[in-house]
Amino acid sequence: MPVRRSSPLRSALAALALALVADEARASNPVPDPIPGQTRPAILIGNNWAGTTDIVDPVTYERLGRVNIIPDFAERKAEIMFDPVRQGFFIGVRELIGEGNDQLVDDAFASNDGRFLYASRPSLADVVSIELATGKIVWRARVDGYRSDHMAVSEDGTRLLVSASTGNVVHELDTATGKRVGGFPSGDSPHESLYSKDGTKVYHASIGRVYLPVDRGPADARALTRGGEFFQIIDAKTNAILERVNMSEKLAEAGFPDMSAAVRPMTLSPDEKFVYFQVSFFHGFVEYDLEQKKVTRVANLPISAEAAATPIENYVLDSAHHGLVMSKDGSKLCAAGTSSDYAAIVDRKTFAFKIVDAGRKPYWSTDSVDGKYCYMSMSADDVVSVIDFETGEVVKKIPVGRHPQRVRNGVVRVKDFPQGAHGESFRLRMFTEKGPISVKGGDENVGCRAKDAKDLRLASCTVEVKAVTRRGAQPRVIGRGARTVGDRRSFK
Repeated sequence: MPVRRSSPLRSALAALALALVADEARASNPVPDPIPGQTRPAILIGNNWAGTTDIVDPVTYERLGRVNIIPDFAERKAEIMFDPVRQGFFIGVRELIGEGNDQLVDDAFASNDGRFLYASRPSLADVVSIELATGKIVWRARVDGYRSDHMAVSEDGTRLLVSASTGNVVHELDTATGKRVGGFPSGDSPHESLYSKDGTKVYHASIGRVYLPVDRGPADARALTRGGEFFQIIDAKTNAILERVNMSEKLAEAGFPDMSAAVRPMTLSPDEKFVYFQVSFFHGFVEYDLEQKKVTRVANLPISAEAAATPIENYVLDSAHHGLVMSKDGSKLCAAGTSSDYAAIVDRKTFAFKIVDAGRKPYWSTDSVDGKYCYMSMSADDVVSVIDFETGEVVKKIPVGRHPQRVRNGVVRVKDFPQGAHGESFRLRMFTEKGPISVKGGDENVGCRAKDAKDLRLASCTVEVKAVTRRGAQPRVIGRGARTVGDRRSFK
């Protein structure tokens, strides 16, 4: 794994790490705050067909490293070839789902301390934990059935949910050991899971047998071939199913008949009163009121001429659209128009939209930690486009590995990825400023700086004022303050 190293860091203060913390809790996959000098924020991009995950700086968009997720591929493939049933499914995943390619990285998350990367490997039907410092597999967990898929991580980082596509179940794993500690049943082809912002619930969806070509015909026949397609709400502590909803029925009740029940990527409003989701074959998304338990609106988005001329049987895994995320303030949505090759920034209140030419075959949307951008993987171009929520403009295209899919936020250790401002060595120095404040018995106003740093800037400097109250006594703190802006008198 080509990770650059340097001498141990003494960077106790990192302004970028302090600035890039989440400003609002929202149902999503939570991201721990970076610890200055220890961990740094990172974008994690899983390259499905390449079998790698790129680690990218969220400020400079520099690739910090590329992790090999399949160091044991030859061994795993040999095992599969000795099992005729597994071999059949391995080939089936390649041909029916992977478009002729092995699916080697579906999802990837970093541990809360930045030491490990957890990755689901669909073709190998497992999840692995890889130590980023060494690139070695720490543990490996098989899933039921023959394919692993989407994942989610609890806020405390101790639990990992992974969808077992052909096992029709979601496993709950201990992130320290990879052991199963729970799980819950799903419909056919379990897909996405999201933890609620308080961690008490899991929102989950299954998408049915999207790999089968039977997409038309009588509704009863389609239901038989596609299997169970459900939206579920799960008790995160007990794994009990609190609600199971057939969204096709809810759509029909709202006046939208003959729409799929397969809930694709989804996102929740900040107050968790609404869930927005895509469904198979539909060019747009749906708004569902979680309290009233009904569909309230449907957003129709454009269809390109090429997509309009394409039979729905030829949609990649039934994905007209595949990728949806809401801005942290709840004002906009970023939708991936997969079959029409566009991104759409949509006003949540009016559903007015701006179409963005961001690349070909967009296949996932994630919001940046600071809430300013939408990260969208362009799986046919091998790039991730960074789209400004406010302007709808593409501000950057990040070159990545072959067929990027899931994009996640996380942290990694500075000593493993020391590039840029986070890796600068510096000496902490004190200095005396002009225009001292009035302190009885003292005459200095002091500050601090990062000597020898070129890119790093200190976010703050905390000064303590100590006094000795009697001869031989230990000094005690009588005042403490951070750097002021303008009014020196605040440091009395």
